[in-house]
Amino acid sequence: MPTISISEAKEQYDAVIVGSGAGGGQMAYSLTLAGLKCVVLEAGRSYNPYTETPMFNRPDQAPLGGTSTPDKDMGFWDATVDGGWDVPGEPYTQGSDDKKRRFTWWRARMMGGRTNHWGRISLRNGPYDFKPYSYDGLGFDWPISYEEVKPYYDKVEMLIGVHGTNEGLENVPDSPPGVLQPPPKGRIGDLLTQKAGKKVGVPVVPIHRAVLTKPLAADTIPAKLHPGNKKAQEIVAKSMRSRAACFYATSCGRGCSIGATYQSTIVHLPPAEETGNLDIIANAHVREVETGPDGKATGVVFIDKTTGKEERVKGKVVILAASSGETVRIMLNSRSNRHPEGVANGSGIVGRYITDTAAMGLQGQIPALENLPPHNEDGAGGSHFYSPWWGHEAQRKGKLDFPRGYHIEVGSTRNMPGGNSPVSMRYLRGLYGTKLKEEARRYYGSFITLASRGEMIPNEDSFAEIDPKVKDKWGVPVVRWHWKWSDYELNMALHAERTFAEIFDAMGGKATRPLAKSGHDILRPGGNVKHEVGGARMGFTPKDSVCNKWSQTWDVKNLFLCDASTFVSNPDKNPTLTIMALAWRCADYIIEQSAKGNL
Repeated sequence: MPTISISEAKEQYDAVIVGSGAGGGQMAYSLTLAGLKCVVLEAGRSYNPYTETPMFNRPDQAPLGGTSTPDKDMGFWDATVDGGWDVPGEPYTQGSDDKKRRFTWWRARMMGGRTNHWGRISLRNGPYDFKPYSYDGLGFDWPISYEEVKPYYDKVEMLIGVHGTNEGLENVPDSPPGVLQPPPKGRIGDLLTQKAGKKVGVPVVPIHRAVLTKPLAADTIPAKLHPGNKKAQEIVAKSMRSRAACFYATSCGRGCSIGATYQSTIVHLPPAEETGNLDIIANAHVREVETGPDGKATGVVFIDKTTGKEERVKGKVVILAASSGETVRIMLNSRSNRHPEGVANGSGIVGRYITDTAAMGLQGQIPALENLPPHNEDGAGGSHFYSPWWGHEAQRKGKLDFPRGYHIEVGSTRNMPGGNSPVSMRYLRGLYGTKLKEEARRYYGSFITLASRGEMIPNEDSFAEIDPKVKDKWGVPVVRWHWKWSDYELNMALHAERTFAEIFDAMGGKATRPLAKSGHDILRPGGNVKHEVGGARMGFTPKDSVCNKWSQTWDVKNLFLCDASTFVSNPDKNPTLTIMALAWRCADYIIEQSAKGNL
């Protein structure tokens, strides 16, 4: 993506946007198409998926077999070019030495942020998800309802392209007719899981993912997204025509050089730049939000990583969309006489009530899948089928020992082998020669992995604060994480594992390991799913929240939060689609309020 240096920046922008991922990209798209002059500050380097994606390379062409290395945590093929669990020079600390209380923080230091890395699963929050306290008395209610966000879910799905089906299931909202693209066919393992799911009472249906299965309707969609704005319609139509439908070439985690998947660097930033209203400054490590004598935000201070110098950009509006943990870090480090505990932290809850997806997985070996003839079943780069949460009635009757729920992601395919064995050595140990080859062919592709993605109830022991001693290489105080899974999440993990074992049994297979006795044995660490949300939640009053229902902070009316930091809860739906929907909604509010002179 084209970028500028700080010397080329304007004296003042209509909006300063920190972050270039789902939230920041959506804000840049919506505001620039409406005519506002914006600058995006990205903490990492520029990145172009059209030219930098190793899309057509075979697995065996990766160095070291594609395995994880210190600078590529998720392996050679992962689209994250900079970042990971550990970012050189940018540490974070833990509030406890207890391994069960540790938080693992993934950060993407590149243009487009985590949208280059994510699984493209695009699920809408349902009506219960926006009013969880009213539903079961736990956690907090959002100050908005599903009906208020629904029009923006519609628009985001049309813009980015989401495939899937409408199933009419409880708390799983349908999309309007014609919005969703056709889903890819189920793989053999998906269909077996669907059949077994019927036996045990678990629905298995096509998943919603941001992958094009056909070209976007560029002649009609732009007018629906930007009525009355001919320039915006032309720009968006051109962008849509540049994207091709998926032809199942590779894993989406590598990125997509044909534009079939949603990435901010494909969908949001190119149209924004086409308007002529967007500047992007890369390698900009934001330290703090600055405020003036009237308490309003005036801009941000950042470290130019290329020079090590402190720089500033000014704006009439400041938008933090750096991801929840990064936004919390910036806010808590933005201290002044007017904001002694951090900017917009009059409530004292910035950094509090952070949640992550409660996740675990179990693999099963399925004899019905043994000795299959060779076939290509890579598919659309990720899950094709999944199970939405089905246990609402059982919870209402008090039959479960946890509230809320989880969805199940189905993983099954005969992936192209790399330079290592595609079959676990537990099935091949001690074999050699002809027998080794026969058993490898027998078991190859006979495994199905089921993974739960469940809701965590907010608790007071899971939060982020500024470490009083540790600073990064630029002298900026770092985040110290505190974490705790409650019995709700631990019990849910055990329920998921038992359910998976039942599904495998219904297929005639069995789990490849003994079932756990404790949820701590199988629940992934906090942050490990990279779905951390909260820390600056929206709410009904300035006393119990950081921002209002428009993502506008109560204390600083021209400071907006447009990532997952505003989330009040973390439903069993992946957060990215909701980040974009709320950002688009916030952008419309900013445009309206700016026109009235209220910001």
